[in-house]
Amino acid sequence: MRASDQPTTHLCADVVVVGAGPAGTAAAIELRRAGRSVVVIDKAVFPRDKCCGDGLTTLALRELEHLGLDPGDVADWFDVAGAALRSPSGREVVVPLPSTGKYSAVAPRLQLDDALVQLARKHGADVRDGHGFHGLVEHSDHVTVSADGLGIDTRFVVAADGMWSPVRKALGVNESGYLGEWHGFRQYGRNVTGPAAEQLYVWFEPDLLPGYAWSFPLPGGRVNIGFGVLRDGRRKGQEMKELWIDLLQRPHIVDALGQDFELEDRHTAWPIPARVDEAVLASGRVLFVGDAAMATDVMTGEGIGQALLTGRLAAEALTAAGATRPDDAARLYRANVHHHLVADHRMSLALGSVLTKPWGARGAIRVVASSGSWGRRNFARWMFEDEPRALLLTPGRWHRRFLGRPGAYA
Repeated sequence: MRASDQPTTHLCADVVVVGAGPAGTAAAIELRRAGRSVVVIDKAVFPRDKCCGDGLTTLALRELEHLGLDPGDVADWFDVAGAALRSPSGREVVVPLPSTGKYSAVAPRLQLDDALVQLARKHGADVRDGHGFHGLVEHSDHVTVSADGLGIDTRFVVAADGMWSPVRKALGVNESGYLGEWHGFRQYGRNVTGPAAEQLYVWFEPDLLPGYAWSFPLPGGRVNIGFGVLRDGRRKGQEMKELWIDLLQRPHIVDALGQDFELEDRHTAWPIPARVDEAVLASGRVLFVGDAAMATDVMTGEGIGQALLTGRLAAEALTAAGATRPDDAARLYRANVHHHLVADHRMSLALGSVLTKPWGARGAIRVVASSGSWGRRNFARWMFEDEPRALLLTPGRWHRRFLGRPGAYA
């Protein structure tokens, strides 16, 4: 029997989290640590795949460490030691990451998200996967959430339900026609015999700018390979398919992957929302996190770290505000998101406007290629850790070791 065919079960919880991806599970774990009762609903049944590049930046790794996730619980976790970059002119340079902890890794979302769901359950969250959100009714002192076979009375809702958030739509605060700032395309591949079996690659191809192609290594000679482009209306679906075939035939990409490389399954695509400075972050007793808060890094397209962070910040705001102060919770959450992400977002916009131009990408890689080992190592750290980008704009975030802080899981 499907969940939607079952009689409605009535529940009560301090917080309902809609969406069991990284943002939702991070919020649930933090709320349980603070002693709050939590029900998490998601229309999917886990484990489920999520179209993504699978890359974990230093921010994502620090947040996962904070939550207590053991990388050993993700079967195909792959630690990255550095990156190989290719400029639009063909110049290639390898930049190593520091060895003091983890600064970058690759983890398939099929496994990572399921591990986070299990971790949330371990902390006592009532995770109801296979229960899709239907709607909500706002009352003066609580919210009633309806889902497949469920009716839940709650003080607050954390909407971690993606870019086209059904919760945001139900509240009437959605942005009609919004398609995201970027568009990502991904496929898995196997039989990698070239250096891409161990090395992360980023290719700044002239015809992708602003954008880039990537190959992220996974165990057993597999990779997550794809490309991301600015959604500017110039490229159509058929052109994208043809571009994908052409990319995989370019000599430098063939050399990286090896002659025996084969694609797996089908090529999938997803939109990338990157407008956290303009997003609706709260409405009444509802806080929006992750893609529902449009919190993706506008320069790199990475969103897992931002999802985890916003989930944690939402939980902290709800805990600090208490059970009956929705205005305080919303105000605190907006302030913390602005503190942690908006300055980074604006700095990334400025840097991205340079790096997405051929002369900017060529110049940056030329400088890195001519720098010594210290310069290369710290450039790679700057790529994968967004905190150093915006410290000049956010002096409140300065700390003694921001230039020498070890990576996650050190």
